[in-house]
Amino acid sequence: MAPSIVVVDYHKGNLSSVVRGLSRAGARAQASDSPEEIRAADAVVLPGVGSFYDAIAFMQESGEAQAVLDAIGKGTPFLGICLGLQLLFERGDEGVPEDAPAALAEDAMGSNLAPAEVFEASSKRWARGLGVLSGSCSRLESTRLKVPHVGWDQVHLTDNGRACELLRDFPEGANMYFTHSYAVDADACAADVAAHTHYTRSFPCVVARGNVFGCQFHPEKSSSRGLDILKNFVAIAAAEQKGGRA
Repeated sequence: MAPSIVVVDYHKGNLSSVVRGLSRAGARAQASDSPEEIRAADAVVLPGVGSFYDAIAFMQESGEAQAVLDAIGKGTPFLGICLGLQLLFERGDEGVPEDAPAALAEDAMGSNLAPAEVFEASSKRWARGLGVLSGSCSRLESTRLKVPHVGWDQVHLTDNGRACELLRDFPEGANMYFTHSYAVDADACAADVAAHTHYTRSFPCVVARGNVFGCQFHPEKSSSRGLDILKNFVAIAAAEQKGGRA
């Protein structure tokens, strides 16, 4: 039976293109805001809609954040897309309210805080992310290039990326479709980075650690190359469903 994949619905936009893409890739895909369905899925996809703070705040209040962490913790294959990739990290500064009370962070990443808690560090106000991966997410800045970064851009593989299951048969330098104003910063752990893109600055555009994967670009909007990535993720989920990957 095809793996059951839940697309996490945090009530910030239409998820139909992601669901359709996963279905075309061979999965039984559905959008859901149910923590129980997230925990029970064969694989989980966190899509990219809205701002960092609004998304993580809704997920924390609804129980989705803990459900995602529980699923990841038990080895369920996970894919974050665009904002969904960014939410995997320790902190982000997009959309953080100026009047939100700041919690007391024990370190610059707020590692003692729950998802969505606001704290101050490095002369900025941050919201705590899921904290699955190390690092920050901040705005792309340029006086020359337009932000947001919208359109097709090249993806350059790291050594990790060449061995990454999600990027199986992915050609170096292939173009994928991006639409975002924020990106992962240079403080991400190099061992988690599978590919980079350059726009205003170089930033990780694919991450991978164990059962956790993320793409800054939108595979569901990236034609045949994007469909291939979704097929690879469905294959990862199917292998896990059958008793674990090699």
